Amino acid sequence: MPKHIDYLTHLQALLDTIKHTESSAIEAASEWMVEAIEHGHNLFVFGASHAGIISDELFYRAGGLALINPVEAKELELSNRPVTMTSKMERLPGYGTLLAEKTPFQSGDVLIAHSVSGRNTVMIDFVTAAKAKGVKVIAITNLTYSKSVESRHASGKRLFELADVTIDNHGVPGDASVSFDGLDQKVAPSSTVTGAAIANSLVVRTVERCLEKSIDPPIFYSANLDGGDAKNKKTFETYQPHIFYM
Repeated sequence: MPKHIDYLTHLQALLDTIKHTESSAIEAASEWMVEAIEHGHNLFVFGASHAGIISDELFYRAGGLALINPVEAKELELSNRPVTMTSKMERLPGYGTLLAEKTPFQSGDVLIAHSVSGRNTVMIDFVTAAKAKGVKVIAITNLTYSKSVESRHASGKRLFELADVTIDNHGVPGDASVSFDGLDQKVAPSSTVTGAAIANSLVVRTVERCLEKSIDPPIFYSANLDGGDAKNKKTFETYQPHIFYM
């Protein structure tokens, strides 16, 4: 059987596990997100390097929540050259604190923090500073992986030890998941697929809860469908104080 079938089977098994084991965490996290929307608080998402792909997934996306603000840092993005600089910046003490200082956090806001290993200094500094401002932290991470490695932060903490609620992506240590005879390194990471599935599950449950409470959910309409631009313009006007990327 071709190895790509093994990969797809592995992904399906992970998604099934997430469906059956992470629902209570998704329930708790989505409740905070609805409360933030209802009471005029803000929503943020942050990840470094490849973990930042989930920020892009949630940001300015048809069918997504217009109020989710990505925390952007050019030094941590994959467009940075040389790209190896992103790994160095992830480990730089104090940089995450500076990012948090320029992020308009307020007490009652909600942060989705995505880090597969949960060990790097920038995430620990950023989350620590956010929590000090009264922000609720939802972690998307890999608990098996994270518990198998030591923190790179001086505190010794990993993301799951700081978060208010943790959603496990149930991947394997190292993230890559398909092995070959004669190769020491596995290939094909799983965290982007599972991270996107978890993040969009949060969006789905948040929208569902908004509708249950008779709150018009602030979602993006496709700009490529008739009427989409006008609906999005209205959303921007209504929620302008909570949208920081325009």
